[in-house]
Amino acid sequence: MKLATRRWLLLGSGVGAVLLLLGLGVWQVQRLYWKTSLIERVETGLAAAPVAAPGPDRWSKLTFDTAEYRRISVRGHFMPSADSLVKAVTVRGSGFWVMSPFETKEGWRLFINRGFVTADHTPGDLARPEGQLDISGLLRLTQPNGAFLRSNDPKAGRWFSRDTAAMAQLLGLSAVAPYFLDAEAKGDGLPIGGLTVVAFPNSHLGYAITWFGLAGLLALLLFRASRTVNDPDE
Repeated sequence: MKLATRRWLLLGSGVGAVLLLLGLGVWQVQRLYWKTSLIERVETGLAAAPVAAPGPDRWSKLTFDTAEYRRISVRGHFMPSADSLVKAVTVRGSGFWVMSPFETKEGWRLFINRGFVTADHTPGDLARPEGQLDISGLLRLTQPNGAFLRSNDPKAGRWFSRDTAAMAQLLGLSAVAPYFLDAEAKGDGLPIGGLTVVAFPNSHLGYAITWFGLAGLLALLLFRASRTVNDPDE
């Protein structure tokens, strides 16, 4: 193969790399628009009054983009079924989220994340309010399977994510929502509510500039190299 031919092949590969870098830059711009819209939607929802928690007729339509972190409220009572304690790390230290089954006045169920207790909690820390209650908080979609490298073990009572379907199955509950409600803070008692962290890192603009910059630099180098390619007959 002649030297000029090899150079043209290298240039062709370089052009492919430029196109790839441009594609990555465009993808980051798209992610930037998505993340900006998500942040605006969540901030608007956090400032709004709670709306009624979605019932069974709306469960199939819930998505992260449309439902996560929306403020909702429910009326009903806590069920006698056992709590599920989920491993948690918060600003208060390490411990557990207390997930309690709740039955709404319409008859369907959902789990309420009543809040956080430390690892040295006592049974008295988990006492539930009785009677009909109105509870408000943030809608959070179910978190199936477990956490990174740590799978839930329902039979052993080891939970690393708030998997509402698995919790409901363990307790023999039906008609349970595919989301849970992160309860707002109420008073100074336990469990401690209102510890949900709502933050979305948004570095996509920087990533886009990086990819586009690399594409431009490589394109410049390819342009200079193309001018030095010898005539194919040489």
